[in-house]
Amino acid sequence: MLQPPVTIPIVFVQGMLSGVRARGDNAPICIDTALQDAGIAPTLLDAPGARVTAEQYVALFALLMERLDDEALCFLSRRLRCGSFALMTRATMGAPTLEVALRRVARTFSLLQDDLEMVLLHEGPLAGFGLRVQGMPSAPLNFLHELMLRVYWRLFAWLHGGRLTARRFDFGFEQPPYAARYNKVFPAPLQFGQPLSAVWFDASALVTPIRRDARAMRDFLAAAPAHVILPPLGELAVSARVRTVLQQHRPAWADLATAARSLHMSVSTLQRHLATEGTSFQSLKDQLRRDVAIVRLNTSTVPLAALAEELGFSDSAAFQRAFKTWTGGAPGSYRRRPNPEPDSDPEA
Repeated sequence: MLQPPVTIPIVFVQGMLSGVRARGDNAPICIDTALQDAGIAPTLLDAPGARVTAEQYVALFALLMERLDDEALCFLSRRLRCGSFALMTRATMGAPTLEVALRRVARTFSLLQDDLEMVLLHEGPLAGFGLRVQGMPSAPLNFLHELMLRVYWRLFAWLHGGRLTARRFDFGFEQPPYAARYNKVFPAPLQFGQPLSAVWFDASALVTPIRRDARAMRDFLAAAPAHVILPPLGELAVSARVRTVLQQHRPAWADLATAARSLHMSVSTLQRHLATEGTSFQSLKDQLRRDVAIVRLNTSTVPLAALAEELGFSDSAAFQRAFKTWTGGAPGSYRRRPNPEPDSDPEA
């Protein structure tokens, strides 16, 4: 794997399914079947610390959209039929600036559904787009806000040229218990309990000329939904660069001094950068080991003893204790197949 693997907290899977679950007995699909078809054990929904691989998360998102024929996953009163996002993206063809493109997307969006209004916002040196709820239930639909913000932010970032730095994210609901997990999905200061959900960026970006042609648009749409649903890679963040160094040094697992040398920094400078980003070298190492373990458990029959050695643990028992600390569950619950192959560790 060239890039460090990514895993997604189970709370975002629960959110993705919440529109369907809210239909109760009238749900148009079986949730357990959808999870199993995406390679996710339904029992993980009840484990607060569980995580799924990025591939499983994207597979579930694509599967739900296809089976529901609804890109809004049952959250809206009118289905956002498959192809709606592509239609909105193509509406930007020929737009001279980002502002014109944003207004075209907002207009098309209003033609396709009745529950949300996309609006252009201005606040001093900042501009952005917001989502105003119209006539929907008063109960907060957190995932709908989260989904729409990140999907359209990624679209506008792509139209801008790939880098539209978010300066702030506003949310039209109170701070949820899992807000600490927003840091990778929404990499900017957060404000909750706002009149509407919004993404803010430098107002100067609105006059940026749009230079995306039809071929680039086809490539962008072909890369969806992964490109718009997964957390951005964050190539410039020091923590992301540390994860890459750790990945490149596997299975030797670089120490702090080695990582600092690889990034041409002193140890103290690296620690200071990581502290500013709210993390530490050991936390990043443990997160990567957790993510590698989840991916390996889902995609192979590697014995636990071999996986423990690969991850730098002294034995299988030490690895299993760490894994339970990371996820709240046992490694065996992440095996894709209920009956391991003969060469699998019987403890799995």
